[in-house]
Amino acid sequence: MATALITGAGGGLGSAIADALAPTHRLLLAGRPSKRLDDVCDRLGATALPLDLADISSVEAVDVDELDVLVHNAGVAYPDQLAESRIEDWRTTFDVNVIGVVALTQVLLPALQRAKGQVIFVNSGAGLNVLAGMASYSASKFALRAFADSLRAEEPALRVTSVHPGRIATTMQRRLVEFEGGKYDPKHFLRPETVAQAIADIVATPRDGHVHELVIRHH
Repeated sequence: MATALITGAGGGLGSAIADALAPTHRLLLAGRPSKRLDDVCDRLGATALPLDLADISSVEAVDVDELDVLVHNAGVAYPDQLAESRIEDWRTTFDVNVIGVVALTQVLLPALQRAKGQVIFVNSGAGLNVLAGMASYSASKFALRAFADSLRAEEPALRVTSVHPGRIATTMQRRLVEFEGGKYDPKHFLRPETVAQAIADIVATPRDGHVHELVIRHH
């Protein structure tokens, strides 16, 4: 059975991706240690992989010999008006959303090369069009898209995909709606399961097909 590693696997979208890939993959579920992550691992018979993308030593300690699919799902966002945004929040956003992703990809690249594997970046609509009040997040997602494009150009044996979902019904979305002064209603947003199924479909694409980019929005 092929092996998939998913970061941010304890969150709403991460656990949904794990559910979608569980029938076809042995799962390594990465994230900061938490009961939520342990519960997902117990439910799916997956292996927990302690990981803090903001801590490079934590990333460099990852040791995986066989890997077919890497799903970069973990990310952070600090909604704020640009003029009032804190530089430390910018640093944290880039440490997790970009630098940690780059470092983890480098660590896992030999295993992915051996498998001629897939790397899927869960990006955002904010990685295509900026969002007001989300300058640091949007900037990090534009950078993440550039990194994905660079990886695809430099590693032709790999299949590399950027997934750009619209707004998803998650805890992060609830915080953003509160920041905007609105009332959160999950039915106005994409379900995590919908995005997870789209990612599973990319993974299942026959090897002669290479999905470079997927944009999915709430209908």
